[in-house]
Amino acid sequence: MDYKMELTPEQLALLNGEQGETMAKVVKTLVMYGEAFGATKMIPVTSEMGHLVTSFGLKVMTPVYDLMQQLIDAGLSSKQKFSVDPKPVDPKVPSNFAKNLVFNKFMYTKQDSYDEQLRKLGLVSDEAYTCTCYMNEVGNLPKKGDILSWAESSAVVYANSVLGARCNRNSGIIELFGSIAGFVPYFGLVTDEGRKATWIVEVKCKKKPEAQVLGSAIGMKVMEDVPYVKGLTDWIGTELDDDAKAYLKDFGAATASNGAVGLYHIEGLTPEAVEMGESLIAENAQVYVIDDAELERVKNSYPVMWKKPDKAPQLCFVGCPHLSLQQLKEWTDNVCEGLKKSGKKKVTIPTVFTAAPAVCDEFNKTEYAAKLAATGVTLSYICPLMYMNNPLAKMGRVITNSNKLRTYTTSRYYTSEEILDIITKGAK
Repeated sequence: MDYKMELTPEQLALLNGEQGETMAKVVKTLVMYGEAFGATKMIPVTSEMGHLVTSFGLKVMTPVYDLMQQLIDAGLSSKQKFSVDPKPVDPKVPSNFAKNLVFNKFMYTKQDSYDEQLRKLGLVSDEAYTCTCYMNEVGNLPKKGDILSWAESSAVVYANSVLGARCNRNSGIIELFGSIAGFVPYFGLVTDEGRKATWIVEVKCKKKPEAQVLGSAIGMKVMEDVPYVKGLTDWIGTELDDDAKAYLKDFGAATASNGAVGLYHIEGLTPEAVEMGESLIAENAQVYVIDDAELERVKNSYPVMWKKPDKAPQLCFVGCPHLSLQQLKEWTDNVCEGLKKSGKKKVTIPTVFTAAPAVCDEFNKTEYAAKLAATGVTLSYICPLMYMNNPLAKMGRVITNSNKLRTYTTSRYYTSEEILDIITKGAK
């Protein structure tokens, strides 16, 4: 087969079977993938760690397990140790006999064997199951300019935007192939041209915009394009401190799930915007003005998929993407204060806060852990989205402040302030 892509002698040797048939197939797949998007060459992966999006051992994913075993049998593994998305189940999360039966007997029956395959391929540790692998506690923190081979949409957009690393929105498995081969196709968001903004977003709000709704509005407008956001630093400042990073984590996840954004620039804040300013904006960029009325319009457009929308919620998830340590502390303070004001001891509905295992471990070392436990809130490493894939969970009335979870499931969106009111005062 003839390829248009320019390959190095070493890459050609791999393609021609120098390291065996399986490695040749890995490289061939990357080449075909790259050429489908007009890539002219490969570029080395330079990050210290990789990340995989496929963490769940669904019974129906037999082809994935067969593929993983072929890689293992051929003696292949990732050139980088990697983290992986959150696990799908946690016995601490509120459930019932029927749901657990579906989880354990019909859905995630291959979880243990798949976890073992991941370890053989390069999983860094059993603590590394999270969509927020870039948290300091987890340690998968790419540097500015690093080339990545990731697929998790919320992690890709964070790494590109907040950290200034470079990564396309790859698919599952392709990410692993890039880490095994040690290179990825050169196109899209790994190129200078591909990182230019084709949209200017002007934030003209009179109050701080909810990160999840602002991200949702931008994602639905620009889709897969790159936005350059002006006016947001009036509300979140010009320093990438913990608060700004948490805001951008949630904002970016909404842009990526409500659209297909893999990179955004925030004027005066994100690394490339600070360094290059408006030179990042492409010619003839379109303009999208966002004010409070526009955000309210977007929020009111979200469908309510409950069979009985007037009934009270039965379960609440906060943390999709996973919460940071600072967010966990803030939510704990807010819940405790909300319960005190309402004269209640515990949250009014079962509530789950989710975070990376390593973040949970650090949180549990603080005085906040006992305070949160006293409120009745469950702290878990679970992936709420994978929990909601259970058909019995879909039938329940679940609320969340995550636009990603709302988009992919039947859960109902409320702002963080509204969530706090519901879980500390009761449904209105």
